[in-house]
Amino acid sequence: MIRCILVDDEPLARSLLEGHIAEIPYLELLGSFKNALEASDFLNQKKVDVVFLDIQMPKLTGLDFLSTLSNPPKVIFTTAYREYALDSYEFEAVDYLLKPITFSRFLKAVNKLVRGTQNVLHAETENPNPDYMFVSSNKKQVKVVFDSISHIESLKDYIRIHLPNESLVIKEQLGNILKDLPSHFIRVHRSYVINSQKVTAYTARDIEVASLEIPIGGKYKEYVFSYLKNNLNQ
Repeated sequence: MIRCILVDDEPLARSLLEGHIAEIPYLELLGSFKNALEASDFLNQKKVDVVFLDIQMPKLTGLDFLSTLSNPPKVIFTTAYREYALDSYEFEAVDYLLKPITFSRFLKAVNKLVRGTQNVLHAETENPNPDYMFVSSNKKQVKVVFDSISHIESLKDYIRIHLPNESLVIKEQLGNILKDLPSHFIRVHRSYVINSQKVTAYTARDIEVASLEIPIGGKYKEYVFSYLKNNLNQ
């Protein structure tokens, strides 16, 4: 599956693209956003392979949005303006689609994306659900099993990974490592990511993981409570 999001301030344009994406079985739409700020927050929490991105949007244009990302996903621009085509090359865009976007033209762009990522897709097919990762700690590459992690704590330019009998400190940003974790790891605070499978209790202000009370940040509350409601009761 190719994980994607789309960002467009026009409801009709989003609806059209959502329909196109639904017709392609190997595309998984993770989110549809009306502005770049909403998409930016989502990208800090989830790993995305490609963004279908409008350019001319209020407050933050698609091009300005991409320039704020330190490790942006692949991008396919969707716009009504031809004059931005040259600027798109700066971001190594997969394709540049002019509205109104027909399904055949959309499919051509997606096929171009697939051809450019064949090696990645092949690797994911060989090992679709890895249950561990390697991290650099104390000049060693240390294997960390995802299920052994209770939570991860931000320490400015470093993070601390909390395990049952130890913790590992590595030089990494919290948002970056979140992209490499399974979907049951969620960000509950600007300084904390938790393994939701380790949650034992929660209140309106904090969440209990491995007997520790971790605060829930104001900007994350709506997402966290929605996730807990939809996932912990299943």
